[in-house]
Amino acid sequence: MSATFEDLRVLKSAEEIADSVWKIVVKWDNFAKDVVGKQITRAADSIGANISESFGRYHFGEKLQFLYYARGSLFETKYWLNRVKARNLMPDSEVQKYIENITALAHQLNTFASGLKTVRNQETKQSKTLREIGAEYQIDIAENLSGNLFDEDDIIWLQT
Repeated sequence: MSATFEDLRVLKSAEEIADSVWKIVVKWDNFAKDVVGKQITRAADSIGANISESFGRYHFGEKLQFLYYARGSLFETKYWLNRVKARNLMPDSEVQKYIENITALAHQLNTFASGLKTVRNQETKQSKTLREIGAEYQIDIAENLSGNLFDEDDIIWLQT
């Protein structure tokens, strides 16, 4: 039985992080919100959005591509958390908690993508594929060839 969209644990984790970031950023002053807050909120929201879009895709390649986008957004979120810490917008302990949650989400996302690849590989093996029989090629060794490869006129032409 396959999971439904709402049952995806990786998506739930991404939503929890995004909503938590929102609740903190909304309390910042306007300058901090404008410079860092909007960026970290968009990046955190983008993780879940790309996981969701992956779920809605039909082809495995597309599904994986959106999971890779989600992973990119995850690393962008981690970058902004480092900026939050450097600019003292959150206590270090709170930033560290977010980084731990983001790292756990990265593991979930990688596991989800690996599972998808496994399913793809199993389905590919089970599908009936039509293949041509390979042609046999024979290579003659140069010493078995009779005569010279180049005559004297060719050699003179090559040297000029």
